[in-house]
Amino acid sequence: MKNKDNSLLWLEYKEKGSIAARDELILIYASLVKYVANRLAINLSSLVEIDELISYGIEGLIDALEKFDYKRNIKFETYAITRIRGSMIDGLRAMDWVPVSLRQKSKDIEKIYAKLEAKLGRSARDAEVAEEMGIDIKELSSVLREVAATTIISLDDFLMSDDGEDSKKRMVDLLEDRNAVDALEMAEFIEVKEILTKSIARLPLKEKEVVSLYYYEGLTLKEIGAVLNLSESRISQLHTKAILRLRGSLSKKKHALR
Repeated sequence: MKNKDNSLLWLEYKEKGSIAARDELILIYASLVKYVANRLAINLSSLVEIDELISYGIEGLIDALEKFDYKRNIKFETYAITRIRGSMIDGLRAMDWVPVSLRQKSKDIEKIYAKLEAKLGRSARDAEVAEEMGIDIKELSSVLREVAATTIISLDDFLMSDDGEDSKKRMVDLLEDRNAVDALEMAEFIEVKEILTKSIARLPLKEKEVVSLYYYEGLTLKEIGAVLNLSESRISQLHTKAILRLRGSLSKKKHALR
């Protein structure tokens, strides 16, 4: 459907409360839900069915339609994808699908990265992390594969202010839309954003590229592998290490991320 027709539908829905127009908009943008679900499913446990993700995503799409201000100069797709993804992640959290032991292992590695990098003043190398853990490089790679699923949603943790439900922001909002007025006005989160920005800047080059391509450009790990000429498993490992480093850097501010 042409953009002009979409504009008319937005007018019908927002100004006249037309349920028919809303339902048509849902159909038009339903492909966004499938796109986000497929992107998440690649990296999640086989225990998570894509149909479950789609179900959560539809809820996010409807919420996005309700809250979107069509008069602002913002593409709905950009706005909706973050909400759809967030709804899927909320659903995953409610399922509590990550085993407690695996979640704890992820936290332990995160602390090791934070400890080493604070001591070294730079990104810790694999050999240094492995030595700190008392394992070899091969075992470290195995551990990183294990915890990969726990890190795929880490940058979507909430930034919650004291103003309530309408004030909550996701970390990914701040990464994806650097010109978002609401994000820039959230003064209470400036320090957290600065820490995150500096932490990303300090990432090893390949990890920084993966974070940029995944969170800024919206590529899947498979697509990033094609861009960087690396295997999907290698990209997954780079992503996992990057997120563990970032979480370690933010560990002192985690009370602001809940």
